Amino acid sequence: MENTQVLQGLKVLELGQLIAGPFATKLLGEFGADVIKVEPVGKGDPLRKWRKLKDGTSLWWHVQARNKRSLELDLQSAEGQEVVRRLVQDADVVVENFRPGTLEKWGLGWEALSEINPRLIMVRVSGYGQTGPYRDKPGFGVIGEAMGGLRYLCGFPDQPSVRVGISIGDSLSALYAVIGTLLALHERQRSGQGQYIDIALYEAVFSMMESLIPEYDADGHIREPSGSALPGIAPSDAYPCEDGSYVIIAGNGDSIFKRLMETIGRPDLAADPRLAHNDGRVQHVDLIDGAITEWTQRHSRDFIIQSLDAANVPAGYPYTAADIVKDPHFASRDMLQQIQLPGGDSLKVPGVMPKLSRTPGRIDGGGPALGEHTRQILDELGIDAETQRKMKEKGVI
Repeated sequence: MENTQVLQGLKVLELGQLIAGPFATKLLGEFGADVIKVEPVGKGDPLRKWRKLKDGTSLWWHVQARNKRSLELDLQSAEGQEVVRRLVQDADVVVENFRPGTLEKWGLGWEALSEINPRLIMVRVSGYGQTGPYRDKPGFGVIGEAMGGLRYLCGFPDQPSVRVGISIGDSLSALYAVIGTLLALHERQRSGQGQYIDIALYEAVFSMMESLIPEYDADGHIREPSGSALPGIAPSDAYPCEDGSYVIIAGNGDSIFKRLMETIGRPDLAADPRLAHNDGRVQHVDLIDGAITEWTQRHSRDFIIQSLDAANVPAGYPYTAADIVKDPHFASRDMLQQIQLPGGDSLKVPGVMPKLSRTPGRIDGGGPALGEHTRQILDELGIDAETQRKMKEKGVI
């Protein structure tokens, strides 16, 4: 492995807050980008106060903001806007997730910033995108999940839909933001020109919806919620164990299905020609699920998983945080790492993805204190101490 990280030397300016934009810059920072996070003076990113807190700061913050530098700056002030323009002069990427039009109101929109730096890449994440009739509506990830088609499918039939337990719409948008950034950086090597990337939360979710639209267009089929099963693919479901827990069994490959049926003592189903392929199994899914359930209900979860592992049938169970922390596989692949908090305590955090063999990403610590790097960043811009003092007096920094 080399010490040089793949994005070392890339300068990224983060003007967003909460989840989608900051998650994208987190990923860039883990691979060496210098991420300067602009935060409101005296308040900081609201995520600093979300979910569980320790010593007044969100534990989530130490994942979302790791490897970043914090700059307190009033973006609504003329002086603050001028600092952004100076930062943009040699920045490679700006990531923002304000409502469309907000940066334009401050004189910091794409047209203005690209004129300062024609090589600039600007990533714009919003609820509905920079164009279209909904562009000015406020949009959070959960609304994008609903409009994108995911929320309707989550839950059981004839019950209210449920949300995925994490901010998946924001996170998917962040992944597309990173993909778009890397594509634009690659193209810039050829043309020397920057461009802006328009990411809509609902579109990031919608792009994950597999055959939802073709099925509707072909014959009017509207996919309905299916609980723990995977509709149109069988068998794949959650099955009850002897102790009331559940196992997830994915026996939907043709050869896997045969091994599964042999393991549960149903060689008749393994040899049934009607069940040889997925389309036939879907027509008889109740028969198959009934046979699997009859077997799982008689055994413990550990016995079931050991038996299916031995038969090369994919199986597992829904992990809690406690299950993840004690699992040796997570540890062996560095997916659980320790950081030191400012007070001296250690904190387990998720490791870095994806895994590069020669230039892997890394974690250099938790999230910065509010404004921790303000003086350092302004010094780098050549702003003298007296000017900084006056800016502080005026509440610009």
